[in-house]
Amino acid sequence: MRLILLLLLSLLALPVRAQVEVGGAWVRPTVEGQLGTGAFMTLRSREPLRLVGASSAVAGVVEIHEMALQNNVMRMRAIEALPLPAGQPVELKPGGYHVMLMDLKRTLRAGEQVAIELQFETADKRRVVQVVQAEVRGARGAAPQK
Repeated sequence: MRLILLLLLSLLALPVRAQVEVGGAWVRPTVEGQLGTGAFMTLRSREPLRLVGASSAVAGVVEIHEMALQNNVMRMRAIEALPLPAGQPVELKPGGYHVMLMDLKRTLRAGEQVAIELQFETADKRRVVQVVQAEVRGARGAAPQK
């Protein structure tokens, strides 16, 4: 009985996989020495969630950011969480909400794939994760020319 209980408790400690539909994920390419870039995509959750964090092997720091007009000046800032209402698309795009990859460990070139782990929080405060493969594309999200 103890063994079964321990097994059940250990399963509860495993991260739950999110049920989020991700569309059009892409990352801006960088030039040699550039330390930051943005990742963009559309997220649609089956249940109410909050995007609360992200990570990637290509960056030392990854944050959720928003661009907002303040006193006639566009400013970018990190946000604690981005709500994802059930069934509604939330667009992460240039000039709006986005995932910011900072302290880049290498140059990101058009055509390669970047793995980004998105971290979500459920209404009952459980953390769930989902890995997204984002293609490095031109400044406006256009696929590289073949």
